[in-house]
Amino acid sequence: MARRSRHHLLLLLLRYLVVVLDYHKAYGFSASKGHQVITAIEYQEAILACKYPKKTVSSRLEWKKLRHGVSLVYYQQALQGDFKDRAEMIDFSIRIKNVTRNDAGKYRCEVSAPSEQGQNLEENTVTLEVLVAPAVPSCEVPNSALRGTVVELRCQDKEGNPAPEYMWFKNGVPLLENPKLGSQITNSSYIMNPKSGTLQFNTVSKMDSGEYSCEARNSVGHRRCPGKRMHVDDLNISVIIAAVVIVALVISVFGLGVCYAQRKGYFSRFQAHKILYNLKESYLGDTPKSQLLHKLLNDYKTALSYICKEVHEDMKLVLHYNLYDC
Repeated sequence: MARRSRHHLLLLLLRYLVVVLDYHKAYGFSASKGHQVITAIEYQEAILACKYPKKTVSSRLEWKKLRHGVSLVYYQQALQGDFKDRAEMIDFSIRIKNVTRNDAGKYRCEVSAPSEQGQNLEENTVTLEVLVAPAVPSCEVPNSALRGTVVELRCQDKEGNPAPEYMWFKNGVPLLENPKLGSQITNSSYIMNPKSGTLQFNTVSKMDSGEYSCEARNSVGHRRCPGKRMHVDDLNISVIIAAVVIVALVISVFGLGVCYAQRKGYFSRFQAHKILYNLKESYLGDTPKSQLLHKLLNDYKTALSYICKEVHEDMKLVLHYNLYDC
């Protein structure tokens, strides 16, 4: 009895499947035949293939690009848009003669043709991936740096696909990603990140002076930026102290004159501080050492006492002068 019930149930299922298939044939429905992924290199050829059993006179073909909505690529037996001048049809497929990065995206071909059961529709989807070689990367290399400071060099490319990796060169010789594997005469304190393109010296030294260039590389190609020279200067403490003392004396002596003139009523306190500021700006240049002095003297009320205490513990100079007490 149980066997007969199972047999009867299987017959019902088979009849249901036959009815469903006949319905789909009568009204022309069909499932998509699959998805293709095509990879092409920019400025080379690519073929968007549309798989269909055979082409007939009554077949109707449409190609659409499914990116930012739907746009027609092939319609009413003609290529549309910029494909008119750089593509051609091969049966149902599109041959792009000169692929650009803007062609990347998802495409769908739709083929409809009348049949005895009704209108038959076939669809294929194709994803086009365009590989792009890197452009000349943008390289940031400082002209000068002070020995013992942290210095970072940057390299970046925004066009490569897939995203490129980076390699730094010093005087035309590639730097090792792991500096400890190099010779002992080179600085091993740098960190090179091939993904982000940074080259960082934790404590830059004189031996790091040289010409630096960076190369961006992916599976399609590689490009290198022009070399830029970086010079590492020694931080001469004695010269800095002497320069600070001279600047401090000039500002202090001039400050006394300004205070005296202000007491006599020649000009206001605002004008006095403006004169001192202009003196400090004109005295200091644009060299690394001068920039350091400028930084130290930015707050001239406390800078001199700080330098004497911190730069050299044995020096006990008292050059603190408060102009606000004039």
